[in-house]
Amino acid sequence: MIYGLLGWCVEVFWTGMGSLFRGDFTLQARTSIWMFFVYGLALLLEPIHHRIRHWPIWMRGSVYTVIIFAIEYMTGLILSSFHLCPWDYSGTTWSVHGLIRLDYAPAWFLASLLFEKIHDYLTEDEPMIVVPKKRYS
Repeated sequence: MIYGLLGWCVEVFWTGMGSLFRGDFTLQARTSIWMFFVYGLALLLEPIHHRIRHWPIWMRGSVYTVIIFAIEYMTGLILSSFHLCPWDYSGTTWSVHGLIRLDYAPAWFLASLLFEKIHDYLTEDEPMIVVPKKRYS
């Protein structure tokens, strides 16, 4: 749920900023309910994170980016077969079958490292925010 919600938030910000760059100062954003489930698949990165956590950051981000592209391609292919895919990158220069955009690699690289930090936060033994215990006199 956390990855799905986080993905939605990032997508709303991303598409809203895209509106700004197109001159739409309403910052209108767009997403789909389907994207909640697609972003939720970031859960699949967790076991990989455990295995490659000691690798340099550029290698980890690269591995995650390739996996994210694979997930995006496969989910796009499945959703497209039912005419439900909420994205279509056809006609863009770096598109692969209209399902992924290779020029998004830097964004996925950074997003994957953000998800890695969130995974670390969610699985730590000690919470980052400590609520003081109430003392009774």
